[in-house]
Amino acid sequence: MANPRTIARLEARIQERAAYCLQFEVNDPRASFITITRVKLSSDLTSAKVYFSVLGDASDKSKAQHMLDHAAGFIQRQVSRVLEMRRVPRLTFYYDDSAEHAADIAHLIHEARVRDMEINPKLKDEPPVKPTDPKLAEELGMLDDDLAPEFDLSEEEPAEGEAEGEDAEDADDVEDDADADAEPDGPGSKR
Repeated sequence: MANPRTIARLEARIQERAAYCLQFEVNDPRASFITITRVKLSSDLTSAKVYFSVLGDASDKSKAQHMLDHAAGFIQRQVSRVLEMRRVPRLTFYYDDSAEHAADIAHLIHEARVRDMEINPKLKDEPPVKPTDPKLAEELGMLDDDLAPEFDLSEEEPAEGEAEGEDAEDADDVEDDADADAEPDGPGSKR
């Protein structure tokens, strides 16, 4: 069994090289919207599961899976050039549905929150949680007006003359200290 850090390093190299290969070296139009999401390397380093996602519908997914199955040998050969191993792991490609699963869970949470608001009207006073994905917000029917206001966490600007004058004085003191350190006392003088 290999060291977990070695496995993590090799997984990252495989992911990086496979993604580069799909983007620049595979001359297949089906490879245009494929993203390598993660790589899972076995503990004995003989096989690697390469997970990918595709932008599109079910037909695009099946076309991408078919293309990756046929290009697996080429991609494996390209990956072997950057790995410093005697035996290169065998690459198998799997569709990663974690993004779809996360969207489904977010949709279920939103539905539960709507049901809770129907049961307890006091919850309607609380602002809804804003999804980070704008497509998900659109899919859930949450318009920008319905969303919680964005809070600005930046510091408020100081009033004129309050803190600005103090900062300027502090900056002058720092410059004076720096000038004093830079002036030599003379040759052979000790401090």
